[in-house]
Amino acid sequence: MPFETILTPETAERFTREGYWRNRTITDFLDAAAAKDPDKLAVVDPRGRCTYGELKALVDRCALGLLELGIGPGDMVSFQLPNWTEWIVVHYAASRIGAVSNPLIPIYRDREVGYMLRLAASKLVVVPREFRGYDHAEMVQRLRPGLPDLEHVMVVGEPLDQMSSWAEFIETPWERRRDPAELPALRPHPDELTLLMFTSGTTGDPKGVMHTHNTLIAANDPWPDRLGLDGDTVFHMASTFGHLTGFLYGARLPTQLAATGVYQDVWNAERFVELVEEHGITISSGATPFLSDTLGAANLADHDVSSLRRYCCMGAPIPRVMLREAREKLPGVAVLGGWGQSENGLVTLGKPDDPEAKITNTDGCPWPGMQIRVVDWEGAELPAGTEGRLQVKGQTLFVGYANGIEMTRASFDGDWFDTGDLAVIDADGYLSISGRTKDVIIRGGENIPVSYVENVLYEHPRIDTVALVAMPDPRLQERACAVVVLTPGELLTLDDVRRFLQEKGVAKPYWPERLEVVADMPRTASGKIQKFRLREQILGGS
Repeated sequence: MPFETILTPETAERFTREGYWRNRTITDFLDAAAAKDPDKLAVVDPRGRCTYGELKALVDRCALGLLELGIGPGDMVSFQLPNWTEWIVVHYAASRIGAVSNPLIPIYRDREVGYMLRLAASKLVVVPREFRGYDHAEMVQRLRPGLPDLEHVMVVGEPLDQMSSWAEFIETPWERRRDPAELPALRPHPDELTLLMFTSGTTGDPKGVMHTHNTLIAANDPWPDRLGLDGDTVFHMASTFGHLTGFLYGARLPTQLAATGVYQDVWNAERFVELVEEHGITISSGATPFLSDTLGAANLADHDVSSLRRYCCMGAPIPRVMLREAREKLPGVAVLGGWGQSENGLVTLGKPDDPEAKITNTDGCPWPGMQIRVVDWEGAELPAGTEGRLQVKGQTLFVGYANGIEMTRASFDGDWFDTGDLAVIDADGYLSISGRTKDVIIRGGENIPVSYVENVLYEHPRIDTVALVAMPDPRLQERACAVVVLTPGELLTLDDVRRFLQEKGVAKPYWPERLEVVADMPRTASGKIQKFRLREQILGGS
């Protein structure tokens, strides 16, 4: 089922002419790396490692296997895998034959996964049998009757009935596959859709953000010059590949540079410190709490971490005290802040030689080719130092929301995408995010879709009215608090709320971590809940 996009021939011609779209795919880079140095280490995950030659062979074998399953150009391939080599193989193989990758974050459960697979009309989903104590295959088994487009389920681990084994699939001998000579003819045009990634919904349901090969390659192109990266760089990633940070800078950027990627499927600061020494890790990217945990790692002083040169923090400000602690404990590391969204990749990032004030007070400056501005509520551009609605345009913008062409068009003011954030741009062009017009709580760099959780809680028979608001947290920046008005005569505890959300299949990181029962909600004259007053009440009572 093809999705309508807003990409026009004029846009493609302009960005190609300007040199931002290079008309390459991720497997072009894989092929080049494997041809140049097939024995170079490409991937290290918690379960093993592989070279570029081995990775290319796995990707080609998987691509031929997908063709045998009847999956071809434009078909949707979903996968809810941890940061394992299998994730990269499935994504690259789908890219090889022009299929569309739909990565799902491992924390998602029935409610989220069911919605996403239905909207994507996925023909194949690949899941682990078990990860972090949860049986993903059983979840898909429950969902399958409501997924008419889903033809194949593949399991990394022991499959259930009517499911396929990943091991048997990937180990099928070459001579029993289709002819590898078919693959070059299936190379997609780089302006074709290659990614459908769901972001947190602000009006109830998550949105499916669509990217082409060109927009994704362009999103990574500025990294080498800004941060001094090359093929000798060793990347680290612990953020899930299903999030744009892990996807772009973990699963793809190392291959674009023919470099090495070292991955964690479960974040552990002490293990990260060990990996830095073991593999000579050069750069890590993730939410600011990852840096906080690293600085507090019990074994930090016992290991040689001198190879680490860059630590990029996305999704939350870098406190000044944390930066000073990083300079003391990691003196060779440049800590940088950045900002971006699923819709536009990383738009701004600091520079290694930025002064402290820029690092702690801003989210960096734009990549080459990307433009930012702030406007008032009528759309008039505002001068430097003035807070307004943040808008973005440039070569890394997405090409639309799946099944949401009107919503997509409504998100743009001409070429400018309205991000839903409030921001200030200083006289030097550095961005500072100051708030959000969209109703989202950011917990440790991950968005909590407020309206979605509220809609589920409204199904609770004891809740009359509910509002989910952010409360500050010293490590995660924000946590969710559920403020509720109960139906007359009822009682409710936080444990009751958590059990209810678990029964509804809501991902655990979305659960509120505090419950406040109030007699009534503060409202505007038109009846809208005044969440800023609820936040004031929470802070006053904490």
